[in-house]
Amino acid sequence: AGVPTGTPAGSIWLHPPPQDWEQRQEEDTLLIERILLLLRNVLHVPPDPVEEQGVDGDASVHDRVLWALHVSGMDDLLKFLASAQAEQQWALHVLEIISLMFRDQDPEELAALGQGQAEHGEDTRELETLRQRELAEKRARVLQRTSRHSRFGGSYVLQGLKAIGDRDVVFHKGLHNLKSYSHDLGKEPRRVPRRCQAV
Repeated sequence: AGVPTGTPAGSIWLHPPPQDWEQRQEEDTLLIERILLLLRNVLHVPPDPVEEQGVDGDASVHDRVLWALHVSGMDDLLKFLASAQAEQQWALHVLEIISLMFRDQDPEELAALGQGQAEHGEDTRELETLRQRELAEKRARVLQRTSRHSRFGGSYVLQGLKAIGDRDVVFHKGLHNLKSYSHDLGKEPRRVPRRCQAV
């Protein structure tokens, strides 16, 4: 399939390129490449905020260039070059042009425009359902893991048993060691000389 001849974009070339890329002349290939590079360079021009001061709803220069490309049929030509198997040599040029076409667009707004509100709501509900299912599976995995014996060895405050000063004792061992608690726990025992030891 050649370039659609019913569109004004077909008038860019003096004649539509042959179906087989091997039959295409070198001049045709250079012309296509130069046109794609010109289009890329035109779209690559950065916006000038000083010149583009207008009414809020006014279209920017970039938007007007995109509208002119659409009216001329160039967007159809780009779609053809992007989708035709025989035109793969232009894929990077077309990709660059398309990325420049969407340069100032917000991806969320584009996604919302591409879907109807009903589809968007349905997708949101489906995502929420999947999220709830994932959270339930995560909770189930956590509950399965807690079947082991807990060796919680936190810190406890022994109320009524005073430490140095007026504060309560803080016990750092497990609760099963509480019965053997003494104030000397963890201290080095004082060495008693042999002559003072009981015989």
